[in-house]
Amino acid sequence: MADWQEITGGITAPRGYQAAGITAGLKPSGLPDLALIFSEVEAIAAGVFTTSQVKAACVEYCRQRLQAKQSARAILCNAGQANAATGTQGNLDTLESALAVAQALNIASESVLLASTGVIGQRIKMDALRSGIPKVVAALSATGSDAAAGAIITTDLVTKSIALETTISDRPVRIGGIAKGSGMIHPNMATMLAFVTCDAVVSPHLWQQMLTRATDRSFNSITVDGDTSTNDSLIALANGQSRTPAIIEWGAEAEKLEAMLTAVCQHLAKAIARDGEGATCLIEVEVTGAHEELSARQIAKTIAGSSLVKSAIFGRDPNWGRIAAAAGRAGVPFEQENLQIKLGNFLMLENGQPLQFDRGAASAYLKKAATGAYLQQDTVLISVNVGNGHGVGKAWGCDLSYDYVKINAEYTT
Repeated sequence: MADWQEITGGITAPRGYQAAGITAGLKPSGLPDLALIFSEVEAIAAGVFTTSQVKAACVEYCRQRLQAKQSARAILCNAGQANAATGTQGNLDTLESALAVAQALNIASESVLLASTGVIGQRIKMDALRSGIPKVVAALSATGSDAAAGAIITTDLVTKSIALETTISDRPVRIGGIAKGSGMIHPNMATMLAFVTCDAVVSPHLWQQMLTRATDRSFNSITVDGDTSTNDSLIALANGQSRTPAIIEWGAEAEKLEAMLTAVCQHLAKAIARDGEGATCLIEVEVTGAHEELSARQIAKTIAGSSLVKSAIFGRDPNWGRIAAAAGRAGVPFEQENLQIKLGNFLMLENGQPLQFDRGAASAYLKKAATGAYLQQDTVLISVNVGNGHGVGKAWGCDLSYDYVKINAEYTT
């Protein structure tokens, strides 16, 4: 049983944080497009970013900042323009943005981190950003999480947020998060943006390690369309305002904090996968029996990302052969005679041999997921066993509908 509880407040649930989201005129739609997250004190900062060779200016900026200084107080995120592949001027725009935020907050520019999402190849609309920064600073609030979550989305249909609370050394510790992502989601560590706040006292080294492992078990285990963004960013702050004893080495308290961080990241990751462009349901793939966790996750992600598996689920077709084929091409050795496949509670393949099952009932199971409650009864469960190893891994994706092509064909028009 989880040693924490869900609470309200999102990104501002942990102590000492404020957030805001406003309309600055960056999006042609006129919807909110500028978000700010602010810690009242300097916070330990960690980050995980896109592995693409084509990186947005904000990604390069944050990498350099976090290499030089593992702390920050503010995260500014603009939506509308990705500011990726924008050359020297894009880099200059990033530096100007950080300086403007720092001046408005009266903090050092080195304490400002940045994120962008939108159309690749488009620079930030700097006039709108310049006028928007004082407004978003003025809007900062301890109840501003929802506004910030709404200002970072692009093609998302819903905002994504979560907050959890546990007890460390008899004091409450909280972690909150918001995220955006709907298409171009195939992180290794798209566009996928996530921001996490925490009020624990933790060393920079441990916090980065925790975030990296949590990312592997969450954001790096989701896929929507097989494309990795230029802007993928996960930034996590820990400001120490819970006043708990410092966590500086691995132990029970560090393990508890990492487990809760992973739970926050997994919730946000699943919300992103469920909100995949045109999706009607979430797909969760669990692989057991592999030699190690990494191998299990690799098989699971290959299945979750298979266009044939995704389209079969959208068609409510319990075609287990596509699951078997995807598992076989994942690049992980296993004995075919050990392969077992279940769709929900329907056992379809055991010891490498096909079994009789009620296809009508299995199809009805898939149809039910398309109308189920969000992130509760809207999940298609695929279970695959490949042997007797101890490796267990999960991955998440979504079905592939006609609307995915329509949305992306019309994205910039």
